[in-house]
Amino acid sequence: MLLVLIEHDRGVLGEPALEALTFGRSLAAKMNAACHGLMIGADESAAQQAAAQVGAHGATQLYTVQHEVLSDFGPEAWGESLAQVITALQPAAVLACGSERGNEVMAQAAARLDLPFAANCIDINPSDDLAGEGDAAGGGEGAGGSWAVTRIQWGGSLLEDADLVTVAPDAAALFSCGLHTVVSAPLDSLDPSLGPPEIQPVSVQLDAELSRTVVRERVVLESGVTLPTAPVVVGGGRGVGSADGFAALEELAELLGGRVGCSRAVTNNGWRPHSDQVGQTGTRIAPDLYIAAGISGAVQHWVGAMASKHILAVNTDPEANMVTKADWAVIGDLHEVIPAITAEIRRRKG
Repeated sequence: MLLVLIEHDRGVLGEPALEALTFGRSLAAKMNAACHGLMIGADESAAQQAAAQVGAHGATQLYTVQHEVLSDFGPEAWGESLAQVITALQPAAVLACGSERGNEVMAQAAARLDLPFAANCIDINPSDDLAGEGDAAGGGEGAGGSWAVTRIQWGGSLLEDADLVTVAPDAAALFSCGLHTVVSAPLDSLDPSLGPPEIQPVSVQLDAELSRTVVRERVVLESGVTLPTAPVVVGGGRGVGSADGFAALEELAELLGGRVGCSRAVTNNGWRPHSDQVGQTGTRIAPDLYIAAGISGAVQHWVGAMASKHILAVNTDPEANMVTKADWAVIGDLHEVIPAITAEIRRRKG
């Protein structure tokens, strides 16, 4: 069995959960195993609401964990819960999305169980003996063995091929898939007679001290469309020239229902806050369209933008890295091109 940790925010599934399920059902097929989901801290009502979505993305059963300590997200409480569920169910492998929460919870569980953990994988392949076992022998039997993985290192600037080896025959292999390395998608065909997956509670024993890292209060710093979730991001680099130069980018982003991002050079110059930075040390984005204006495309910036579905580069240098990687490019002065795009969109909108 493959167990997928379903990341949620007070019962609401986010994109990381759907990405993990999409990646997970492909991995489960390689294992010739069932794909099951796990929601930690979700009450019965939230689990029932999420079940249809979980099932549509490939999970045939949904396990839930409830406890008074799990009033909200907490890495220690979630990690201990996951560790106890792994011990109880003995899955051959466990997968989470490589988000900040996903990796933190998996690391907690791995440390508590003294199990190896491969983070931010883009490909996972079980050895032939593992793939042949499937679920016929039971949840954990046949789990000992090796797994060939390709994973993101150095923030995405290189890929590493490695083997994860589990020594004990009933030891689970722990993985996370890289954030935005797959596009979440429901199954192409789903038998409507199957209905949502069965919900099965799993009991855990949690010490009260684990509540020390559980979320206690939430303060809304930003509402509406945010940089990580924006369908369109208009990014500006050193070529924008000044803080005032971003006014044209702000106008275009607002017109498209998106947000403005920037390169590290911009934040270093004090033109935009660090929260707007796209890159290895900033925010990773995955918009439908990324308009990169005056951005050369250093590898650190590319790491943050490479999950974009489409990229339009505006630059005076036809050899700029961002231009060569973009789907479309306009070779010209962004101070002329961006206002022209804005004007044309306004004209077409009437």
